[in-house]
Amino acid sequence: MKYIAIAFLFVFAACGLANEKTTNEPSTPAVKVANKPAADLDKLSTAYFASGCFWCVEAVFESVRGVEEAVSGYAGGKTRNPTYKLIGTGTTGHAETVEVYYDSEVVSYETLVKVYYGSHDPTTVNGQRPDFGTQYRSIIFYQNDEEKEIAEAFKAKIAGEYSKPIATEIVPFEKFWEAEDYHQNFERLNPNHSYVRNVSIPRLKRFQAKFPDLLKEE
Repeated sequence: MKYIAIAFLFVFAACGLANEKTTNEPSTPAVKVANKPAADLDKLSTAYFASGCFWCVEAVFESVRGVEEAVSGYAGGKTRNPTYKLIGTGTTGHAETVEVYYDSEVVSYETLVKVYYGSHDPTTVNGQRPDFGTQYRSIIFYQNDEEKEIAEAFKAKIAGEYSKPIATEIVPFEKFWEAEDYHQNFERLNPNHSYVRNVSIPRLKRFQAKFPDLLKEE
């Protein structure tokens, strides 16, 4: 029985364990959801966050009113043209990151930071259960002094709410590398994937229950 339980956990235990064969063969056939045209995205502001598996993070931000698109990718390291397989080795310095396109007249950067901290455990070092490794660490990438001040002020504000130090890194944004096509909208397109059912959707629902006032109308 013990070995059965371990085998079951292994099936959905980590975003990184979903190999390319699995991700290219969704458990349920799905219709491709096209991203917004680049011309539309150019009119929006951007923000960059990492907090564990990007399938989860992308879904969280796309549920927020004022967020028009979220793209999964990699940032924070020096390796050029990183791939999912390479990221999984934990040697690139990159973390699974989400590029958030938002309408600043509808949702502020400060609110996105609130969403960020409120949708994961920022005290966990190098990971979010069940995913661990430097590629899953908690990072806010700021693009200017104002974003840095907002991120640091919010971190200081909530520090007393936790029994452990906040592990979130707040670092300057350098470069975002878009992840492979099959990672985009992964949660939405693969609702029956074991990791999505057991990790991504529960994480999204916890966030939605915590911040119902920030959600898009269904």
